[in-house]
Amino acid sequence: MIDCTDDVGRQTVLVIGRQYTGQSGLFRRPKHGSLPELDLRYLQCTCCWRSRVPVAGLETLNAALTSASEPCTGDDSGPLDDRYTSGQRDAILLLLNTASPAELAGVKLLRGRKSLNIVEYRTKNGPFTTLESVVNVPLLKHKSAVVVFNAILHPVKKEKRVRIQLAKFIRPEVDRSWLENANSIVSIVCGTNKIAWANVDRGMTVLEWQQKECPNFLTGTYTASAYLNDVSAVVSLLPSADFFIVEKPSISVQNTTLFPVMAHMRTVEAMLFALLEPKNSVPDSNIPPRVLNMMRTGVGRHFGLIVGECRTSGAQTVRQLMTESVTQKVPRINFPPELLARYRNHFQMGSRRGGEELCDALLQALAFFELLSQSSS
Repeated sequence: MIDCTDDVGRQTVLVIGRQYTGQSGLFRRPKHGSLPELDLRYLQCTCCWRSRVPVAGLETLNAALTSASEPCTGDDSGPLDDRYTSGQRDAILLLLNTASPAELAGVKLLRGRKSLNIVEYRTKNGPFTTLESVVNVPLLKHKSAVVVFNAILHPVKKEKRVRIQLAKFIRPEVDRSWLENANSIVSIVCGTNKIAWANVDRGMTVLEWQQKECPNFLTGTYTASAYLNDVSAVVSLLPSADFFIVEKPSISVQNTTLFPVMAHMRTVEAMLFALLEPKNSVPDSNIPPRVLNMMRTGVGRHFGLIVGECRTSGAQTVRQLMTESVTQKVPRINFPPELLARYRNHFQMGSRRGGEELCDALLQALAFFELLSQSSS
């Protein structure tokens, strides 16, 4: 065993093994009658006792020490600026001084408050000039800063997004060819006091987009006639389409406080199915159902709106779609000018107009056609 120190001050130990028999271990007896032969050797870091660098022989010792001369990850002490080259320091500081909170949140350990603290600190004190100054940011100390810097220099590639299959989120199950032949759909979303719908064609153009207040919802004891009046009034306003897509809400049956809301949703859903599905005197398997369910969770995953087990608001996504409709040559979805004028300020933060059902109806229609296109390709 030889104790060595490399050119950056890290101590290593050269361990020379022999050919042994018996159980694995450092101290074993040589084979009987055989000469001791050199076997595997390695450099052992005495700082963390985890790093081992195999070497082929004593003549490669200098080369092995050179290749293992990077700063030891087991030692987080010492000035941060000395741990990196000038090019690495410039790259780290450039990102920390220019990235937005959303971009900073993509770096390991910088989600949440830490990314905001970085922006607030550089706004108040000016740009970071050294890596050591970063530890002055609240919640970002020495060891955390090392992890952040290494993550900036060596970003982890995000895994390829798992493709969402439309068939998994459509009920009842129907032949995909029937869906592919659809020229337009009406996407319907029920709220606690209103129903919203969006009529979108295959060319990704919004033909109609509105909502109607339902004053009898969640009042009294769910009087069937009152519910029927409200739902029938909505059905009478719906445009014709190849399919009516009714949102299937994801309400947990384990949350007993939501039982009234769940009963309300199921009641409206059943009435929509009954009123919109054509009455066929003779069942024909070659005629597809006209009314379908689309799972709310599937739409949320498609637009990245799922946080934990819950789905967040789609208002920001809809605002972005409306902006792209007038700023991009080939937008994701096209809005007529009158709809843009009607809803341009409808989904702003703090707006009291209420538009979650409108947002969800539009996103459901867009997700339907986009997922259908992906499954067909």
